[in-house]
This record gives sequence, C-alpha cells and structure tokens, in this order.
Amino acid sequence: MSVVAAVLIQAISRFLQIYSVLLIIRILLTWFPTVDWSNPIFSTLAQLTDPYLNLFRSIIPPIGGLDLSAILAILALNLLSGLVDAATSQITALAYASYGAF
Repeated sequence: MSVVAAVLIQAISRFLQIYSVLLIIRILLTWFPTVDWSNPIFSTLAQLTDPYLNLFRSIIPPIGGLDLSAILAILALNLLSGLVDAATSQITALAYASYGAF
C-alpha cells in the first residue's frame, strides 16, 4: 500500500510542477498585449489556467491593471506542492522502514 501511495503522490507532485510552469507562462503572457488569445495554443493555456486564477481573482480583484491575485494563486500552489512533497517523504520513509527498500 505504501508503494502505491508513494507513486500516486509523486504523480500529483509532478502534475503540480507542470501546472505551476503553465501558470507562470500564462501570467507572463498577460504582460504582452499583442498575444493573440484566439490562437489554439494560447487559448488552451488560458482554458487550463483561468479557472484556477479566477478563484483568486474573486478574492483579490485587479488593482490599477495589476493582477495581484496571481501572486496568491502561485503561493497557494507552492504551499500545496510543499505539502505533497512532505507526504511523499513520509510515505517513502515508512515504506523503507517497513520493507527495507522498494
């Protein structure tokens, strides 16, 4: 059970890392007004990241054109990623203690 849990949590950790990169790319692209958001690549990026960003935009609306909610969104994602990494470490330590090795 511990090995399955460790693999699952590592997969979640990888997903969060990839999503963090997509989120940062999305935020950086908003600084360039010439980005064509109807382009399929940019449109897909927006569809993947906007629902998460909108959660935080409802808490902190843009102030003078500056979207501070993105900072809160990244902090929350990093916190979740840290918790997942800590869980991975704990499960791995338990697996080694129980089975000696994978």
